[in-house]
Amino acid sequence: MFDRDNWQEIFETIRKNKLRSFLTAFSVGWGIFILIVLLGAGQGLYNGAQAQFMSDAVNSIVVEGGQTSIAHGGLKINRQIQLTNEDYALIADKTPYIDRKSAVYRGWGSRMISYKKKHAGFVVRPVMPEHCFLENAQIISGRFLNNIDINEFRKVCAIGEPVKKELFNNEDPINKFVDIEGVQYKVVGVFTDPGNGDNTRAYIPLSTAQRAYGGKRDINFMWLSTTEEGVAKSEDMVKNIRNLMAHKYNFSPEDLNAIRIENWSLEYKRIMSMLNGIKVFIWIIGMLTLFAGIVGVSNIMMIIVKERTKEIGIRKAIGATPALIVGQIILEAVFITAVAGYIGLISGIGLLELANSIGMDSDFFKKPEVDFKAAVYATLLIIVAGALAGFIPSIRAARVEPVVALRSE
Repeated sequence: MFDRDNWQEIFETIRKNKLRSFLTAFSVGWGIFILIVLLGAGQGLYNGAQAQFMSDAVNSIVVEGGQTSIAHGGLKINRQIQLTNEDYALIADKTPYIDRKSAVYRGWGSRMISYKKKHAGFVVRPVMPEHCFLENAQIISGRFLNNIDINEFRKVCAIGEPVKKELFNNEDPINKFVDIEGVQYKVVGVFTDPGNGDNTRAYIPLSTAQRAYGGKRDINFMWLSTTEEGVAKSEDMVKNIRNLMAHKYNFSPEDLNAIRIENWSLEYKRIMSMLNGIKVFIWIIGMLTLFAGIVGVSNIMMIIVKERTKEIGIRKAIGATPALIVGQIILEAVFITAVAGYIGLISGIGLLELANSIGMDSDFFKKPEVDFKAAVYATLLIIVAGALAGFIPSIRAARVEPVVALRSE
């Protein structure tokens, strides 16, 4: 219950011992503040890494031709393995758990794209229709490439929003023709892509590029995404793909350089597991910081009780019960830790909000934030710890006989 006399005494004690009370509160508030900031920074790293992966399909396998490094079947090393459309069809047909698939031919270098008198260099990537899903690209007008474009070798393209702004400004680009190094392509769609740099591209049909640029039936790499069931089977899928290609091109399945296969599902799991470990480590560091604050509160409460030994003796002599004495000391400890913890909590959250408002995001650090429930629980924890810190010395004080307390110096 609310006892006005108790609260007056608590405030009077704090007023008389400003420095001591401030240091007690500061150790608690600083501990909460550091914990909140550390948790927010850890979440920012987690969000940044996740955003890098989620800009493309996470559950992906990328297959690229390479060069043999192991002699096999009487053949020498350093043979070039060039993937083709037939390999793409074979892998798609013989590998289970494939959800989406695409292949790319010569899709890295910048090419000059022109419209009327405007010219700009952008990456032109020849792909298959499902590439849009693998890139997590969103069509904002028109459409993406389709199977008819592939089968009929159509000269069409889908362009990123920055390409549209650079070449067309406010003009609608759909059904307009752009010149890509001497070849006219009709714009059929405009897309936006969350990936870093993926927006500044133009996509054209793979078959058209192979015919227009002397690619025959060659592809540089193929990109496959797995079904939900396939995520757990991704390593088996990689092994199956390597065996298929090893059998066709007569190289050792143990030769990892003959074809290079990246399992993004596995890499995603590894990196997210590492970041989860970092978050646990941050919690440990934060809790140790809080523990240091709790120890500080406990030590100061012991000093407070020792200084007030005579006062406690007088109060017991005039009829104060041990419960009243213990309650007042605990209430003082809880009040200081609660106020300091709240200030530390609000300050930490405020700093994270400030970081978000001024735009501290980068490629691998996004939206530093903290779970509000976790922050509140941490604050409640230190309040309970503050109560315990005041409880132990108060019990000792309550057990002291009045005569002994009055004799103490």
